[in-house]
Amino acid sequence: MTSQKLYSYYTLGGRFLNNYKTKEFGFTDEWIEKAGEFEDLQTGRVTSLAKGIYKLITSQGDINAEISGKFRFTAAGPLDYPTVGDFVMIRQEAGSAIIHQVLPRKSVLTRKEAGMTQENQLIAANVDRIFICMSLNSDFNLRRLERYLTITWDSGATPVVVLTKADLCEDVTSKLDAVSETAFGVDIFVTSCMSDDGWQNVKESIAKEQTVAFIGSSGVGKSTLINALLGEDLMDTNGLRNDDKGRHTTTRCELFVMPDGGILIDTPGMRELGVQSVDLSRSFSDIDELSTACRFNDCQHESEPGCAVKEAITEGKFTDERLHSYRKLEREAAYAEMRARKREEEKIKRMFGSKSEMKKKLSEVKEKNRR
Repeated sequence: MTSQKLYSYYTLGGRFLNNYKTKEFGFTDEWIEKAGEFEDLQTGRVTSLAKGIYKLITSQGDINAEISGKFRFTAAGPLDYPTVGDFVMIRQEAGSAIIHQVLPRKSVLTRKEAGMTQENQLIAANVDRIFICMSLNSDFNLRRLERYLTITWDSGATPVVVLTKADLCEDVTSKLDAVSETAFGVDIFVTSCMSDDGWQNVKESIAKEQTVAFIGSSGVGKSTLINALLGEDLMDTNGLRNDDKGRHTTTRCELFVMPDGGILIDTPGMRELGVQSVDLSRSFSDIDELSTACRFNDCQHESEPGCAVKEAITEGKFTDERLHSYRKLEREAAYAEMRARKREEEKIKRMFGSKSEMKKKLSEVKEKNRR
């Protein structure tokens, strides 16, 4: 069914009473086509969630929703549940709604909380670009930025670095140069909400119908920036503490529609950030590229002769701290992958008692991991 036919069907059927409004919150022709598979359900987008209650924006306004019993039963794990930014298929019942289906995601941002747990936590879905906010005062941390870049690239969204609180930094140029060396090929904005034009560069970069998420440590000014972009104080903000760090105010993810178009997702601060099994080749493209010039294919970039990475550090092309960060993230990712494989094997062992059946399933898991 073509997008034009779908448009006519939805409008005549009363499922989208206001097509302009649905496009306001990102429901483009691409999503209309995906939703066409569920002719007996309506569509909404998750704007927030708390204690199992999902707040949705629909063509008919905001509505609260819960997932259906069948959805809960068939979900393989937490990552299958709806999150902020998801497009969901619902059936309205007596002033509320039941979520029956989550439409396939084009991107999904997750994190592994620092610590012993190996479970991934959903943050947001269907995000086009992720604005990584880092303040230019005491929060400035290139190693943390590398982690944010890694999970952003892994999500399927495009990273953008937003340096906040420029008015509190005495040497913006040197820090901007350091960020440019760390975030190769990534757009970088320098902002200050102390002046009316200090954030206009960010606003102008957000296209209509585009969804952007803001992530960063607590107190870097995400909520202040989002208030400026929305043109009103919808997010609570606090000033600086005595240690020059902002106070954390955002406690959950929430989606907002900008007056002139564009969708914003605010997220809670994440000072500690673990990684799961991820590809480091984009956030550390400099090291990845240099590795191909090492004498040995399995070079660990420690004391091996002919190591192009160590030679680049000696020449001052990048720092030893960056290599150390790369190794640390590489170990974390490998450990997370090992733990995930072990959990899958234990799950199969519980499900299938016979050794022959278990051996078959384990073989399938290993083949899947090799791919």
